[in-house]
Amino acid sequence: MAAAPVWSVDPRTGKQREQVAVEATAQEVDTVVRAAHATRGSLADRAVRAAFLRTAADKLEAAKEQLVEVADAETALGPVRLNGELARTCYQLRAFAGIVDEGAFLDVVINHPDDTATPPIPDLRRYKVPLGVVAVYSASNFPFAFSVAGGDTASALAAGNPVVVKAHPDHPALSELVAKVLRTAAAAHGIPEGVLGLVHGFEAGVELIKHPLVAAAGFTGSIRGGRALFDAAAARPVPIPFHGELGSLNPVVVTEAAAAERAEAIGTGLAGSMTLGVGQFCVKPGLVLVPAGAAGDGLVKSLTDAVSATEAGVLLDHRMRDNFIAGVAERAELPEVESPVTPGAGSEHTVSAGFLTVPAGRLAAAGDHDLLLEECFGPVTVVARYEDDAEVRAVLSRLPGNLTATVQLSDEEAAGQGRGGEILAELTPLAGRVLVNGWPTGVAVAAAQHHGGPYPATTSTSTSVGGTAIERWLRPVVYQNAPVALLPAELRDENELGLPRRIDGRLER
Repeated sequence: MAAAPVWSVDPRTGKQREQVAVEATAQEVDTVVRAAHATRGSLADRAVRAAFLRTAADKLEAAKEQLVEVADAETALGPVRLNGELARTCYQLRAFAGIVDEGAFLDVVINHPDDTATPPIPDLRRYKVPLGVVAVYSASNFPFAFSVAGGDTASALAAGNPVVVKAHPDHPALSELVAKVLRTAAAAHGIPEGVLGLVHGFEAGVELIKHPLVAAAGFTGSIRGGRALFDAAAARPVPIPFHGELGSLNPVVVTEAAAAERAEAIGTGLAGSMTLGVGQFCVKPGLVLVPAGAAGDGLVKSLTDAVSATEAGVLLDHRMRDNFIAGVAERAELPEVESPVTPGAGSEHTVSAGFLTVPAGRLAAAGDHDLLLEECFGPVTVVARYEDDAEVRAVLSRLPGNLTATVQLSDEEAAGQGRGGEILAELTPLAGRVLVNGWPTGVAVAAAQHHGGPYPATTSTSTSVGGTAIERWLRPVVYQNAPVALLPAELRDENELGLPRRIDGRLER
């Protein structure tokens, strides 16, 4: 049976543009994984790894014009958005190069022998080593930052692991181009091109997670697809870590005082956040708790005006468009659900932004309205009007894990008066990032960033954005009473590599 062709498709028209590749067979997946596995030694030198990451960023920037053109043709995200995302991707690669140079991620800890301790302490030297081949499953909505050269790939390479990427079918031509750039960067430093493998096809993704030489996986996508891969990773004869980002509602609580103080600004800000990128952000606010009454009415009017002025947009593919149209229609048919601005189909290939309102009491207990507590990918949000704080607590208590949770407070509440602190405490168990008087769309690449949350937001407690993302692809190992001549350079007393270390309980820099 012939392998199925992989086509580049224009989401603006739904038409195929060109054949890019063919779907990988199980044998081809095996070949790619084994080629990646064979490159592990070439990543052992931290200086080489850091230089590789910097060269990758340089070469991506040099190819910017072509990359953005191909990305726009396959995603319809627009040159402005894509140029910004590519810049973010290059910054991220360089940031991980800096982390590799510093070496703190190795977490070196040395205990010298101490016979006076109870029990006695032998010579113990601990650091972290790479896991092995990492499988990366690209996201549709971030063709640069969460795809072939995105955060999972950058952090895995920084940790010293080769990577095999399962390309997303929404941007296969771009995936091939980016992989070529990264391989060229690898070759410039004597690293075999197999360090970055690329496969296409659904079955190839299944074969990849099952391959015995794959040691860990990173995924960004749907709950259904992510959960299936997570279960497959756990069901292997040797289970592996699976770091999946699956889905998020990203609730927002607007206090009555905040709505009374700045209803127009909150409504406008919410409209901008929920429609950004045609609502295709994993941190889009999908449920907003707004007070009933005059203050909330003003916010809803502001939201109505701003969303009504939003132009129809193109989603990443027609399957997503169909799911969005069907999803909002099903939600709009529920009792007491209203559509101040009706979301749905725009032209033949676009969708129109909108939002739904519902009494919060409808969400306080299990029932048909539970559908409103599920993520709907696209430019829509649900505004739940609450009567009192008890309804807010009841709705929050029913929410699953999220990437983000937001509260909009008045000036006085932000200064510590009122329920601001209580609401933050209620939101903290729900999400990995809690925002005050802001909007969640926008995930800074920074050392303190955490992009993750309780299930189903993610399948682990780690982050996929920020410096600590590197920790996902490492494991600790301890050498006990090992002769100095046999110790890795990182663990020798003289510290010729200049690493930050903890020696006998004291931090040494």
